[in-house]
Amino acid sequence: MPTSTRFAVAVHVLTALAVSDGKPLRSEDLAYSANTGAVVVRGLLSRLNDAGLTRSQLGAGGGALLAKPAEKIRLLDVYEAVEDTELFSMHRTPPCESCAVGGNILEAIRPTLSRARKALEDELGKTTIADIASEVARLGKFSIPLVW
Repeated sequence: MPTSTRFAVAVHVLTALAVSDGKPLRSEDLAYSANTGAVVVRGLLSRLNDAGLTRSQLGAGGGALLAKPAEKIRLLDVYEAVEDTELFSMHRTPPCESCAVGGNILEAIRPTLSRARKALEDELGKTTIADIASEVARLGKFSIPLVW
C-alpha cells in the first residue's frame, strides 16, 4: 500500500536546510531541489513549523530555517509531523461478525500490525536529519555547509 510523499519531501526539505548552515532558504528554492511545487513545500513547512522543527525568517533574504539542530531532529519527528494517516488502514466497513474469519480478523491482525508500526517507529527514531545530511554530502561529494 503506497503512502504519501509528504515524509520523503519533508526529509528532503529539512536536509537542504541542514546543509545550508543557517542560511534561510526560500520555498521556491526548496521546491526546485525537491522537484515539486512551492505550494507543496509551504504546506510541509507549515506542518514542520507547527511541530517545532522549522521556523521562518521574514523580510529580504528570509526563508525557512531549522528550529533546532539537525542532530536533534529524528526522522520519527518528521514522520509524525507530516503524516496524518494510520500506517495500516483497516476495512472501510466492519467485516461480517457472523463469519468465522470476519468476526476475528481484526483482533488476529492487530498485534502483528502493532509490532510492524513499532519497528518502523523504532528505526525512524534512530536516524536524524544530520545523519541524512551527512550521507547526502558523502554521496554528493561535498562538505557541509553547502554553498548555494
